[in-house]
Amino acid sequence: MLERRACWLVAWLMGLSCAQAQEDCAELVVTGNPEYPPYLWRDPNMPGQLIGANADLMHYLGSKLGLRVQVRDVGPWPRAQEEVRLGRIDGIAGYFRTDEREQDVDFIQPAFLSTPSMVWVRRDEVFAYRQWSDLKGRTGGTLVDNSYGQAFDEYAQANLDLEPVPSANQAFEKLLHKRNDYLVYERYPGAALSQRLGIDQALRVLEPPISSEGLYLALSKASPCNTQALREKLSALMQGLADGDLAEQWVTRNLERWNVQSPAQP
Repeated sequence: MLERRACWLVAWLMGLSCAQAQEDCAELVVTGNPEYPPYLWRDPNMPGQLIGANADLMHYLGSKLGLRVQVRDVGPWPRAQEEVRLGRIDGIAGYFRTDEREQDVDFIQPAFLSTPSMVWVRRDEVFAYRQWSDLKGRTGGTLVDNSYGQAFDEYAQANLDLEPVPSANQAFEKLLHKRNDYLVYERYPGAALSQRLGIDQALRVLEPPISSEGLYLALSKASPCNTQALREKLSALMQGLADGDLAEQWVTRNLERWNVQSPAQP
């Protein structure tokens, strides 16, 4: 962070933007949802840092580009997004693309992974579900500032009763205690968190997914690191990942890692 402050000081003295005052971005600081295993979660051994498949992605990109990379825990998901919007953090590792978000960040093409978002219900209170309209007339749960793709977000705002809470843990507890009829949340993070809470056997996922959205690396438009040159380099690396299975390997490895670190509660 001292380097970043020095950059802004030099820029001010020279009458330049910070990006102009430095030829290269030497350190890229990103964040993400800290309750999002196997993609991201708080490192139990290094407070303030995030680990997971998306963190592995960022360290891979850093090694390829000769950049120092930090994947930092800056607090709950809404706060993480705000820090990026303001440019205090350079980007987000794992973001669904929407028109609204594109006002604040540049999405690096292509997506490095895709993840299905599901309807979660109590196992003993399953209801018929085949399409979004089947959720009408029921109270659903979601997370504050979470997206499930622009199409579903717009449909839900106009037609569904979704009650947001700050964390996934709260959302699952609310569902379990019958304060919601269903919860909308991603498949793999939901499976990992419900297992850790010891409630996975009390829940069921309804098919089909409400959406399957790409996970993108997104750079803040207010970040001094966000240059066309860096975006082009990142995009080329992302295309290579999209053509192979390395990103899926990170997901598999981090599912195992999460299960070791966070065994189910009795």
